Amino acid sequence: MASAAADGPGAKAGRKNAAARPAAASADVPHIEAKNRPVLFFAIMAAALLQVLDTTIANVALPHMQSSLGATSDTITWVLTSYIVASAIALPTTGWLSGRIGTRKLLLIAVTGFITFSALCGLATSLTEIVLFRIGQGLAGAYIMPLSQTVMLDTTKPSKHSAALMIWAMGIMAGPIAGPILGGYLTENFDWRWVFFVNVPIGLLSLFLLVVNLPEWEKISVKFDRVGFALVAIAIASLQMLLDRGEQVEWFDSVETWIYLALLLSCSWAAVAHMVFAKNPLFDRDLFLDRNFSIALIIILMVGLCLFATLALLPPMLQGLLGYSVIDTGFALSPRGIGVLLCMPISTALIKKGLDTRWVVGGGFAIVGLSMFEMSRWSLAVDTSHIVWTGLLQGVGIGMCFLPLNTVAFATLPAKARATASSMLNLSRSIGSSIGISIVVTLLARNIQINHVELGANLTSQSLGAFDLNKLAQMKPLGSAAMQIADAEVNRQAAMIAYINDFWLMGVACFATLPLVLLLKPPKQGGDAAPADMGH
Repeated sequence: MASAAADGPGAKAGRKNAAARPAAASADVPHIEAKNRPVLFFAIMAAALLQVLDTTIANVALPHMQSSLGATSDTITWVLTSYIVASAIALPTTGWLSGRIGTRKLLLIAVTGFITFSALCGLATSLTEIVLFRIGQGLAGAYIMPLSQTVMLDTTKPSKHSAALMIWAMGIMAGPIAGPILGGYLTENFDWRWVFFVNVPIGLLSLFLLVVNLPEWEKISVKFDRVGFALVAIAIASLQMLLDRGEQVEWFDSVETWIYLALLLSCSWAAVAHMVFAKNPLFDRDLFLDRNFSIALIIILMVGLCLFATLALLPPMLQGLLGYSVIDTGFALSPRGIGVLLCMPISTALIKKGLDTRWVVGGGFAIVGLSMFEMSRWSLAVDTSHIVWTGLLQGVGIGMCFLPLNTVAFATLPAKARATASSMLNLSRSIGSSIGISIVVTLLARNIQINHVELGANLTSQSLGAFDLNKLAQMKPLGSAAMQIADAEVNRQAAMIAYINDFWLMGVACFATLPLVLLLKPPKQGGDAAPADMGH
């Protein structure tokens, strides 16, 4: 799969200068000339920021959506997972569509679609409607991130690529900071629907500036592997349905679950076989032969799993168990984004000083794992300061992984493979995010039930001291109220233990990933490998 901008200047000015500079890479000039680069960068950053913002802004509003839309704690997470999976399915088509209709047109269509579906999400009146609109939002938003990176690179001098991508990445990291706070403020003072309506005015401004300033790219004939795409799409959708529906239908006691598993296994096997033998596969076979890239795919999947699963767990825990308001939840979660923002330039500086990239990435994962283990020591009495500093620590660890991991992944790849590799890394991160959210929510529901039974079994007349269960049962309605209070407390304790178990499991997953980091080959000093798209 090729990038729409892979051949350099597609505009008339580019073709006119082709003779003067036989290869664009040999001259320190942009591939595409932009009329007003600062305004164009502002517009593209605004669109990209909205896309990444929507992965976190809705988290703190989930409990309000649940009550408003009549959903359960299990089904409301589809608001998150439907968006992520739709983006994952659409990502592999980016290169083909941008080559077929042009980068400019595809980006404008994507931003327009994202704005439209954002407004529809805000108008949704049922869980079915909002999930469908979130799917549309995810499909449109999938193209924004890789295309925004293409625009940044193609309109910037090669000598300035690293600086441009650093600014772009740091700007994107404002999403995890602003998302929880903005989502909390809008939900608390207005309504949960405004977490989607807020995209409309900002998106329209970005769209207007893009229409005026975004240059034309040359269309390129790109062959699209329809069979490979269909197999990958069905496999991803089947995996998500298996994870989301499994708990509700008692897993493998249901025929429905076996259908999902059969589709997942058959399509995954067929997709691999097709990629090996097809003449023009969806993904370049040679990419999987590169050790750094293959390992980076797995590690980035784990980054997505840990980051987004945590963000999905914390809002209902803080609001449902600890009594936080929506706005307080937003402020409590924001330090994660601050940690990422602060640590990204530090990790880059450490590598430039000569520190082995593997140590930086491994150190980041170890910090994330330690923060998870620290969170597994929480109780219903945990204070805000503890929540804040563990979140900040987790953000620091993720910030240490992002840029160095992307640099290592691209260090041994040829330049022509970067566009396809970027889409695959984004796909891996999206799948990891979706799997992580589904797994932790499923385990949460099951562990709450198990813990409730085990804790309830310990409620005896002896354990309650002065309260005799037999006498309480006879004291109606006072005894009934007392029993309800005791049951509610058992529920709270059972839920807290279930959250702790999830945090502990993610900590184990982080440390289990560390051996893979040691298998990476450190990039040569001074290498100019461009980082992949680091969206969500």
